[in-house]
Amino acid sequence: MTIQRTPLYTEHLKLKAQMVPFAGWEMPVSYSGIIAEHQACRQSAGLFDVSHMGEILVSGAQAEETLQYLCCNDLTKIKDGQAQYSAFLNPNGGVIDDLIIYRFNSTKFLLCVNASNAENDYQWMLTHNKYQAEILNLSNFYGQIAIQGPKAEAILIKLFPTASELKYFHFLETNWLDRPVLIARTGYTGEDGFEVYLQAEHTAKLWTELLELGGADITPCGLGARDTLRLEASYPLHGHELTPETPALSSGLAWIIKFNKPNFIGKDALVKYKESNYPRLTGLELLEPGIAREGTKVFNGAGVDIGHLTSGTKTPTLNKAIALGIIDAKESELGNEVFLDIRGRKVKAIVRKLPFYQKSPNQS
Repeated sequence: MTIQRTPLYTEHLKLKAQMVPFAGWEMPVSYSGIIAEHQACRQSAGLFDVSHMGEILVSGAQAEETLQYLCCNDLTKIKDGQAQYSAFLNPNGGVIDDLIIYRFNSTKFLLCVNASNAENDYQWMLTHNKYQAEILNLSNFYGQIAIQGPKAEAILIKLFPTASELKYFHFLETNWLDRPVLIARTGYTGEDGFEVYLQAEHTAKLWTELLELGGADITPCGLGARDTLRLEASYPLHGHELTPETPALSSGLAWIIKFNKPNFIGKDALVKYKESNYPRLTGLELLEPGIAREGTKVFNGAGVDIGHLTSGTKTPTLNKAIALGIIDAKESELGNEVFLDIRGRKVKAIVRKLPFYQKSPNQS
């Protein structure tokens, strides 16, 4: 498999980023260090290269009907200029991919999908295009930059003043140096912020300008900080919390599964599954020294295997070892104590309310 590089690859090298292979791409895992980048995003602003993400355009008279069938959320609940978090499910109710849908109007939608899945998602959509919408994979056309944190807006509006008008999960179209740009108030860090889509060949210029405009208030951030930030905010990650084998209800996606829709792929299986006392995505905080990782087994006080972890680390903001796991429903009550098998040692943990971290209401 040929590894791909984003339009910002050269910029990452200039900044002496530590580069690693990720989902078929060569990406920066860190620049100044994961902890420093994580804290910069929480306290001021972080700049992320997310150009590896995929973009798929769905258009035509049957565009909305097509996506209503392909996705589990309900597109009729949002208006033009709004975005919606959703997912593609397989017939068993497992998660093929999670995504964000940008609604221009009832005949035009842009989907942002995960990097490793872009081509597979595209082919899957074509295969299940029963309403004959026009579906185009535009992933090679777009670059994408995320600017996140309490000072993100103040920096971004120096270039795009109208961005301040955006509400959460809304987007606008504008021009920058006579080039089309889409700006969305979305993100994957738990902070306020924006994701900016533009032509791939112009991405590096926007990256460097934002770094110059932000000065000491903005820090380039890599995949390492992106992961610790999303874990604190309890956002699921494809390949961890979200897998084709795990029914979406157990992955923490119940809030986006709209059973009142006439039909969507995976609905029948999930209708049956929700009648069971199915395992739940659960937040855990370690009460003893140790860091638990994906795959760690979880046991109850009687030593019975009750599930496994999907993500885990010690996060900089909380300064605690935390984890997400899918465990038996009866063991997922807040305050319940469980045990994690970390290299043969049983480490006590407690069920905590999600999300682990939520930005202060007085933050912009």
